[in-house]
Amino acid sequence: MNTASIIFGVLAVLGLALGFLPLLGWTNWFVTLPLGIIGLILGAVSGKRGGLVLCAVVLVLAGLRLVIGGGVI
Repeated sequence: MNTASIIFGVLAVLGLALGFLPLLGWTNWFVTLPLGIIGLILGAVSGKRGGLVLCAVVLVLAGLRLVIGGGVI
């Protein structure tokens, strides 16, 4: 489960990197947040914390990007 969480976390990081580009912030809603939430759930179920922490950091950064860009009001 932790390995799956890390895989989802890495995919979410790639989506987050794409979402930092101008005019592509919408990818945070449709790519980064869903993958991060799935990875966070899988990380919470597993016994190890690596994937959980990775997905939590990605979700916080994606949320900050959305707040700064005006995607969350």
